[in-house]
Amino acid sequence: MTKRFKPSQTFKSHEITDEAVFSSRRSLLKSMGFVGAGALLSGSATARGWFDDDDDKPAFKAKPLDFTRNDSLSTDETMTPYAKVTSYNNFYEFGTSKDDPLENAQDLQVDPWSLKIDGMVRNPITLSYDDILNKFPLEERVYRLRCVEAWSMVIPWLGFELNKLLKLADPLGSAKYVAFKTLYDPKQMPGQRNPFMGGGIDYPYVEGLRLDEAMHPLSLMSVGVYGKTLPPQNGAPIRLVVPWKYGFKSIKSVVRITLTDQEPPTTWNRLAAHEYGFYANVNPNVAHPRWSQASERRITKGGLFSQNRIDTEMFNGYQEVAPLYTNMDLTRYY
Repeated sequence: MTKRFKPSQTFKSHEITDEAVFSSRRSLLKSMGFVGAGALLSGSATARGWFDDDDDKPAFKAKPLDFTRNDSLSTDETMTPYAKVTSYNNFYEFGTSKDDPLENAQDLQVDPWSLKIDGMVRNPITLSYDDILNKFPLEERVYRLRCVEAWSMVIPWLGFELNKLLKLADPLGSAKYVAFKTLYDPKQMPGQRNPFMGGGIDYPYVEGLRLDEAMHPLSLMSVGVYGKTLPPQNGAPIRLVVPWKYGFKSIKSVVRITLTDQEPPTTWNRLAAHEYGFYANVNPNVAHPRWSQASERRITKGGLFSQNRIDTEMFNGYQEVAPLYTNMDLTRYY
């Protein structure tokens, strides 16, 4: 059956609605005088930011970008406010608490930057910072992001399809996998030089996809969010976004992409193989040892008690990727 696409719409940077429009005030919670709320959150979360106004967050001074909005590949669900997207995330290179990256990543130098694509390709290439932002037309896609910790967001990413980058490098017919590597720079990334702060991870952070997964139109290389360049805490200047997989697959601050015929190692699988499989497809029927995956806490506007609990969908609702896994036992290849 042929899929009908909605017409796209082009936006210039000066036409982008400021992220403050997506924010909301939380005067009720503040007036109730809550203190010590960190005890009510999960072990990796903290109370900072949840009792402040969304539009009071200090914003990274990002560069506005021109883009085309792709409605056909976007969800129409309520988006998570910019303040939450940029202050509540995992980036262990800057600390293991959700707000550590906001505190510790602001001095990360993203320009100049070098992204190398090599391995089993006919045309190895290296992109500069300007290439990353300008070589491909940018699209905005509103994707769901589902963390393995059973919380989720809805985020308007800016970027280009990963397959465009891979086609430029021209993979060999023998290539079967795509390996990704994050920047390794302990001077700038305190979690890399301090094992306690960095969660005991063997850095640099690495991830991988099967080549057919990487070539799927939903796989996105993101350079921005909410109409502007990515803040450092969200993986500037370029990161992977694979919306049907748990968030740890969407590797941040990528410096190298390598085509290979062998399944590449991945950071969390290497650290705890019994908890984190190579595929990491969102699957409500396969529980993580520490979290049920049957439902998720959807982070939208407001504070601690306004987060919605919703049922998790197979492949995070992106059923169009199901043919990639025909005849695979997804309880075994998790």
